[in-house]
Amino acid sequence: MLFGKLLPREGNFFELFNQHADRIVEAAHAFSQLVANYNDPHLREKYNQDVDNAERAADRVTHEVNRTLHKTFITPIDREQIHSLINTMDDVADLIQDSAETMALYDVRHMTEEISRLTDLSVKCCERVRDAVKMLDRIADPATTEAAIKTCEEIDRLESDADRVMRSAMSKLFREEPDVREVIKLKAIYELLETITDKCEDVANHIEGIILENS
Repeated sequence: MLFGKLLPREGNFFELFNQHADRIVEAAHAFSQLVANYNDPHLREKYNQDVDNAERAADRVTHEVNRTLHKTFITPIDREQIHSLINTMDDVADLIQDSAETMALYDVRHMTEEISRLTDLSVKCCERVRDAVKMLDRIADPATTEAAIKTCEEIDRLESDADRVMRSAMSKLFREEPDVREVIKLKAIYELLETITDKCEDVANHIEGIILENS
């Protein structure tokens, strides 16, 4: 028994990354449905709960990664890379939940075109994050490495698109919205949604770093 505990072990980190990325996409899709069905209180509550469930599931995966990291002597990639990647991924899930909670707390009454556009870009970023994460266990293959880098570049482009939508949304908001309370509410929502894409870009940067150091 003691000898077995002393043997080097390699935790199944790539599978845990994949599980977490799937939960991020689940949360993003649930949030997208929340936005699309916002005028229906029943569906709004349902999709809000779906976002919460996905975020809690993502938290459990994050805890498992950090627990496994402390128990594993040999890891497939650098320990700090594992820690940074999973925690940055978890930030994405947290931000999606924060966006849904803020809409409820601020009693936002209607969705704007800008919220819909930023939500769509956030969903696409989360899907690309999942795609890139699923390639990490095969980065020894040059074709996979190239595909992963291209996916990360696509996340960068989507984040730039979200920046442009955000700037346009803020300009329109301050020019056209006469109710100061609505300005405060919508500004907070726009900023949270744009931050989701920022954090996805951070995940992409971590993935690129892992690829450069390990491929």
